[in-house]
Amino acid sequence: MTEVYQKIKELDGKQLYHSFLAGAQRIFEQQKLLNKINVFPVADADTGTNLASTMRSIMDAIIPTDNLKQTAVAMADAALSGARGNSGIIFAQFLYGFSNELSSSSTMDIKSFAESMKKAVAYAYDAIANPVEGTILTVIKEWAEHLDSIKDRIDDFIRLLIEAYNKALESLAGTTRKLEVLAKSHVVDAGAKGFVYFLEGIKDFFTLGQPDTAITSHADQSDSEDVEIQHEVITFRFCTEALINGQNLDLKKIRSYLEHSGDSLVVAGSRTKLRVHIHTDHPIEVMAQLQRFGEITYQKVDDMVFQNTIRLDRKSDIALMTDSTCDLPKELIERYQIHIVPLNLHFGETYYIDRLTINPEKFYQRLEQSEVSPTTSQPSAKDFQNKFEYLSTNYKNIFGVHLSSGLSGTFSNSSIAARDVAARSGKSIEVFDSKVLTGALGLIMVRAAQAIEDGITPEELSSMIKGWIGKSGIRVSVPTLKYIIRSGRVSPMKSFIARKLDLKPIIKLSEEGKAVLSGNSFTTNGCRNKVIRDMSRLLSKNKIWEYTITHAGNPETANFYVTEMERLTGKKPLYLDHVSPVLVANTGPGAVCISYLLE
Repeated sequence: MTEVYQKIKELDGKQLYHSFLAGAQRIFEQQKLLNKINVFPVADADTGTNLASTMRSIMDAIIPTDNLKQTAVAMADAALSGARGNSGIIFAQFLYGFSNELSSSSTMDIKSFAESMKKAVAYAYDAIANPVEGTILTVIKEWAEHLDSIKDRIDDFIRLLIEAYNKALESLAGTTRKLEVLAKSHVVDAGAKGFVYFLEGIKDFFTLGQPDTAITSHADQSDSEDVEIQHEVITFRFCTEALINGQNLDLKKIRSYLEHSGDSLVVAGSRTKLRVHIHTDHPIEVMAQLQRFGEITYQKVDDMVFQNTIRLDRKSDIALMTDSTCDLPKELIERYQIHIVPLNLHFGETYYIDRLTINPEKFYQRLEQSEVSPTTSQPSAKDFQNKFEYLSTNYKNIFGVHLSSGLSGTFSNSSIAARDVAARSGKSIEVFDSKVLTGALGLIMVRAAQAIEDGITPEELSSMIKGWIGKSGIRVSVPTLKYIIRSGRVSPMKSFIARKLDLKPIIKLSEEGKAVLSGNSFTTNGCRNKVIRDMSRLLSKNKIWEYTITHAGNPETANFYVTEMERLTGKKPLYLDHVSPVLVANTGPGAVCISYLLE
């Protein structure tokens, strides 16, 4: 073999980091293919998205130094914090093991590299409750073992990486033989293939002299693999993850607490930071178990049954996405395949995902017991980025519609992520500020879904959504302004007067989507009657398309509104349901909302 490159006998921190970025870039490029061949442990079509998110968390968080140990530790910490999915968390734990086994020297030779990688394999296996061969675990192990076997006869990192990469390819091909589900679908393991792509990027970085500036595009290029997708029974519905911070965290103890709560259990990390992954039917109970060990600083819950349906029986090439304040019942979400990004709820340091790790019943219990008032936060731009990345591998056009920007930064974060993912994927992504929330937002989504079923084009849908936003609205009656005052979502002077007089206020949203007081009464009955008179005046001049009733633990007033609205409109509400916990945190218990969308 004729060498056309300069030998590399030692690596420093910056070389490690930039070669890692080259590996990450290869995963970004093949993200769609990795999603497509994802059939194990569940065919939820998100392995590529999860691995890409894990890699991006390192890119976004790390500024490398020449010191290799410091850079490796920082990369491992960032990977653990941002890891997603089974394969992503396994990879993060492997990287943590590698960084933990490195000496404190500023550079690394071939021997220490190979030995640290081999020792890191045990970390990855120890993180998994029931390790399965024929997965990313197998390829990592056989690759690392081969590194160790050839380290004494090779004096050049580039030759080492080339030979080890060839071994990884061989190991990857063997995954199909080791797992029956892979053989049935005629694919290799998606996580393992992602790891091999990562190694390929590193190899090419050194052999081709790839410059740092080339690692900027995250284009999603490949979709060539022929996959025979199997219809399967998903044993546990929710892919549930958490990041826990604490002191003296016990990986084995946490695993023992959770091992009977589901399958695909992975517990990765250190004594101060742990990442947990499990497939379960009861994410609320899982989070309750984890809270006893430390502070939960991140949670994720994905509905794998829904993801599998999108993969096997997607109704359209147009995706509809909104947030959890839409208050759509589960049956409508599933019927119309509407994707939801949840908001977050906090009781002090305790963190929940709206409607996923806390439901209305649990929220009211916690509200009574807690000494601190609940607060809310919008999904981060990264949360939206992950959702858009996933959607862009399944749909040609994506429409996001969110609660009013006058009440939350959700729309802003979604817009930031949409521009980023659209630029990288080439997909059309459009995001709208609904200027409303709760059932009014849900009605816009249902109407858009029905238009898609009727064959509307993306261009027509964009125009329609803008029109529907202007025809939607809400009327909310609340027993007290205490919670809304605290949230800062009503004029301080008006709220002061209403509170002093102990008035029962009526709230609507302005054209800008901000909460305003539109009326009040000294009694609950007076307040309810004023709401109905207001709706009667509105409906005397306009024809209603649909309406909904949502409430915060107040079925009596909710049923009163149902009866009166049925009298005014001649139709029952599209649905009657609970308001999401994040909305109750700002309105308080007892609030009831009539949401409408006009023709």
